[in-house]
Amino acid sequence: MRVIVFGATGMVGGGVLRECLLDPGVDAVLSVGRSSTQIQAPKLQELLRPDLMDLTSVEDRLRGYDAAFFCLGVSSVGMPEAQYRRVTFDLTVRVAETLARLNPSLTFVYVSGAGTDSSEHGRSMWARVKGQTENALLRMPFRAAYMFRPGIIQSKHGIRSKSLAYRIGYVVVAPFLLIISAVAPQSVTTTERVGAAMIHVGRVGWPTPILGTADINAAAKLESGRSG
Repeated sequence: MRVIVFGATGMVGGGVLRECLLDPGVDAVLSVGRSSTQIQAPKLQELLRPDLMDLTSVEDRLRGYDAAFFCLGVSSVGMPEAQYRRVTFDLTVRVAETLARLNPSLTFVYVSGAGTDSSEHGRSMWARVKGQTENALLRMPFRAAYMFRPGIIQSKHGIRSKSLAYRIGYVVVAPFLLIISAVAPQSVTTTERVGAAMIHVGRVGWPTPILGTADINAAAKLESGRSG
């Protein structure tokens, strides 16, 4: 399987990239983003673009892939809706439209979030915009599209979020993660599981297009069993 990872320098994308590089069934990985991952691996190539809205000049490098894992995202804290929509909806849809045209048999996996509003009319701005993004992706002519809606994501293997707000949040939540995991194990996942789950649905699919934390953990377990 040949995969593209968007946002591999972030916490979720970094975890996904790590699992792709470790998986012997993933033959090639293209990391697309604004900055380098600083990782060197035989099957990893990087495509650095200051403006991901315009991929016209590099379309030849985006052909021939089986799956795309879209892990780009920003916090909505303190951000006006128009700006958040441009980064979340406009960018994602623009990239996805390009990939759908270049790779009709591609599986597209998008990292959304728990609480996303599929109705597009809720009071929460970020949830509404995420819902609009999900719905747009599900209408595109991919082989398949899957929306990941994780709740709490525990970082593994030294991978950290670039967002200060997220880093502070994880510091606050960290002491309670063991308790949360014991009491409500299906409300917590890890960067490692998210990566394994993406590889699994990219390779064999999933019964439903929207995967919550329980589904992500189940898909990761199936992938671990397959590769193990």
